[in-house]
Amino acid sequence: MDYTIATLGTHSALQILRGAKDEGFKTIAVCKRDHAFVYRHFGVADTIIEINSYDEFHTVEDDLIRNNAILVPHASLIAYVPPKTIESLRVPYYGNRRILFWESDRDRQRIWLEKAGLNIPKIFKDPSEIDRLVIVKFHGPKGGQGYFLARSEQEFMRKIGVSKDYVIQEYIIGIPVYIHYFYSVIRGELELMGFDRRYESNVDGIGRIPAEVQQGIDVTYTIVGNFPLFLRESLLPEVFKIGERIVEASREICSPGIYGPFCLETIVTPDLKFYAFEISARIVAGTNVFMETSPYALLKHGKPMSTGRRIALEIREAIEQGRLEEILG
Repeated sequence: MDYTIATLGTHSALQILRGAKDEGFKTIAVCKRDHAFVYRHFGVADTIIEINSYDEFHTVEDDLIRNNAILVPHASLIAYVPPKTIESLRVPYYGNRRILFWESDRDRQRIWLEKAGLNIPKIFKDPSEIDRLVIVKFHGPKGGQGYFLARSEQEFMRKIGVSKDYVIQEYIIGIPVYIHYFYSVIRGELELMGFDRRYESNVDGIGRIPAEVQQGIDVTYTIVGNFPLFLRESLLPEVFKIGERIVEASREICSPGIYGPFCLETIVTPDLKFYAFEISARIVAGTNVFMETSPYALLKHGKPMSTGRRIALEIREAIEQGRLEEILG
């Protein structure tokens, strides 16, 4: 196969590169020098291009083009490479890069979710409006770093510090469920790839200490890892409906819409309602728990199928059918 799959060496790169090799592609990892040994150790990259910092990513673009590479994005690419650099990349890019405009801002995400008709938490425009438990989130794919809870304007002001780039969101009580989808342009179908839950510090560790000691400890939500989750089967019809609405709404706001992998971050309440609070418009790290396959992907494809491999399969089928331009944005 003449094309090479390339990605930034972090986040979900091991899965992306392994999946590409499973589908017969050569692979490239663009890594910070002190991370390169990981990709050598696991043998998933045929070529490793080392850079000193993510700011230098644009300097290797000619190397990627010479290798006939297709770049697969993930959250670290979006977080560490400036948006203008991503917009101006000449190397072929898997996915609709214009959808990143909608993912990168929580106000635009809310418009997207509303257009899809999903249940969403209340947003407070000013700290003085806080009249219930809220979670304060910061913009960008930073892995939950810095998020905090507050019940009043006074508590908010004590914890916010100097940051001005935040959203105050109603805290919905329920179980966090992160839904992994894949929309195939080539097959014209939405697929369910799996579910995960995040393991966050220190909110998931605070229960290990006595209640009387917990008082006064500020809860934080920095993502450390992920758990696989198998959802009760009766909820799957609603899961598919939600995903289909997200895809349909994306076509209205940013033609041709979202395709490839994406994740909807939800809370499921005791009455089994899904509340959506965030969209990740590309592969998420939670899919790494299914490096080989998830039960849903195995049922669908009849063989092991990670999200990384599903991306490579889509690219391979597009090449074989002469439709590659339809999935490069």
